[in-house]
Formats: sequence, structure tokens, C-alpha cells
Amino acid sequence: MDFLFNISGPALYIIIFCAKIIEVSISTVRLVLINKGERVKGALLAFIEIMIWLIVVSSVLNNITEDPIKVFIYAIAFSMGNFIGVTLESKIAVGLSSIQVVVNEENGEELADILRDQGFGVTIIDGRGKNDSKKNLLFVQLKRKKIPEAVKLIRLTAPQAYITVNDIKSMMGGYIK
Repeated sequence: MDFLFNISGPALYIIIFCAKIIEVSISTVRLVLINKGERVKGALLAFIEIMIWLIVVSSVLNNITEDPIKVFIYAIAFSMGNFIGVTLESKIAVGLSSIQVVVNEENGEELADILRDQGFGVTIIDGRGKNDSKKNLLFVQLKRKKIPEAVKLIRLTAPQAYITVNDIKSMMGGYIK
């Protein structure tokens, strides 16, 4: 690890910047995995994360008064790492979600059939809206990666639909391909 202490100037700034972005991105994904119950994956990422963190922090703190630019680079990379980590996590999309859709009764069955034809499990509940208008409430449980596809189908079939999307911590039973 002493090699980092012999590097200075722009090369060191680039190493700090890139390593910190990687470390914070890993941290963001790790937290999501742990929240989704993926403890082993989270623990493995934690090991990698802390190893990178120790190396980066030690290089930033080494001769910090002589080269305070390292602190600025570290802070910028921390911010960028958060942004990249959240973006990466949304692409990975670990876990399950639930979509609730409120539509007019005449659109409910058609929408449910379309979603089911695409492999989504759908439960329909009858409801009433303003002025006692008949509504259907559709419950769709799905993998997070499938949310854009499901929402697109809903919007195409029932543009006036009211849609909410929620993460699911755990689920027992049901139908998810």
C-alpha cells in the first residue's frame, strides 16, 4: 500500500477520485441488498467496500496539510459515488414491488387480461370512486426490473389510470414468474 504514498499530484487525485466513486457505489448497492434480505451478498460487498475505504482514506489523510486538494477530490467523488450507486442500483433492480392500479370498471378486466398475457399476476377488487362510479383496483406483484414494462402496458391500455408503485419487503404465496 506504500505505493500510494509515493504518488502525488494529478495521478493521486485520479486514483482517489475513481476509488472513492467505486467505494461509495458499492456502499449504496450493499445497503439496498441488505435491506432486501441479501445478507451474504451485502457482507461480501462490505468487505470490498471497507478495503477500498481504508486505502483511500489513508492516502487522503497522508500529508493532508501539504495537499488539501485531496479533501476536495474526496468530497466530489463521494457525491458522484452516491449518484452512480443509485443509478446502478436502479439498473440492477433487486427485489419485488407491488403496483396498484385504479381504473374504470370497463377498463379493469381488459387491462388485467393484457397484464396476465404478459406474465404478470393480477388480482382485481371492485371499488367505488367519486360519485359512486364503479372502479377496479388491480394489484400486480412483480420483480422491480419489470416495473417499466408493466407501467407502459398500463399507460397504453388505460391512460387515465391512477398508478402507485411500492417496494415489497417480503411476500408469501402469489404468482410471480
